[in-house]
Formats: sequence, structure tokens, C-alpha cells
Amino acid sequence: MSESVVLDPVDLQILSLLQNDARTTYRDLAAQAGVAPSTCLDRVARLRRSGVILGHRLRLDPAKLGRGLEAFLSVQVRPHRRELIGPFVERIRALPESRALFHLTGPDDYLVHVAVTGTADLQRLVIDEFTSQREVARVETRLIFQQWDCGPLLPPAAPDHPGTKDSGSVIR
Repeated sequence: MSESVVLDPVDLQILSLLQNDARTTYRDLAAQAGVAPSTCLDRVARLRRSGVILGHRLRLDPAKLGRGLEAFLSVQVRPHRRELIGPFVERIRALPESRALFHLTGPDDYLVHVAVTGTADLQRLVIDEFTSQREVARVETRLIFQQWDCGPLLPPAAPDHPGTKDSGSVIR
């Protein structure tokens, strides 16, 4: 089990601000969080060391890169054995169309988010890269019409102070 990390309201504010714009300067971040820039720098460094902040990513618009159609592929693998799923996962992760891969419970074993050039490319991907594989028993495709970002990910409010900002939160 990982070590608990106590987050106070300033930490939560910093995390919220960074999730909205990871390029925010420490000076601007400190001003918005109400702390000195050196304090802000120390807190962000601590959040990185403790594993709360995992990294930074650049988000790209798939449509502007010629991949204007996105879909979720629900994949059932049979038999669902480690010696088959390891190579399957690596093969799917290596596909240039793959955006995210999730291992699930329930009737489907995997959910794959893909970005392709169009319906013909999606059909090619499903047939050539998925259903042609011996271990793939079924693929179900769902097109993504639109996507929205949601609010920043923060720990749940402390049970004794629901919704308050003055209590610390613990991440395990």
C-alpha cells in the first residue's frame, strides 16, 4: 500500500489550477493560490515526489492531424489468459490509431479509444488489427460524436467536512 499524502487547501488549489493549465508559471500559480512563489515551487516539487502529480502531457486535436473520426472499441478476448493478453495489449498500444486502452470487468475485456481518418480506416482497423487476431472473440464499435473535458480531479471531501475547503484531504 502506498504512503498517504495529506493535502491542504493550498495543495488542492495548486492541483486544480495545474489541471486547468499545466503551463501556468510558478509566479502566476503562487498568486492565484495565495502563497509565495518559492512556497509554490516547494509544494509542486513535494506533490511530484509523493506521486500525486504523475507528469505533464500535451493534448492534440486528432481532427487537425487528419484523424477526424474517434471511436470506442469494446473487445472481448477468448480465452482470457495472461499468455494471450500480454501480447494483445502490447500490439494494441503500438497501433498509431490507439489513444487509450482500458482493461475492464464485465462482458467486454477491453475498451480501446481510437482516432482514425474516416469510416473506411475504422473498418480496416477493426478487421485487420482486431478481428483477424485469434484471441479476439468480438469487437463492438461506438462512434464518438463529441467529447467534453470535466473538472479537475481532486480527492473526495473529508467525511466530517463535506464540501469544505478548510480541511485537509488524504490521498493513499
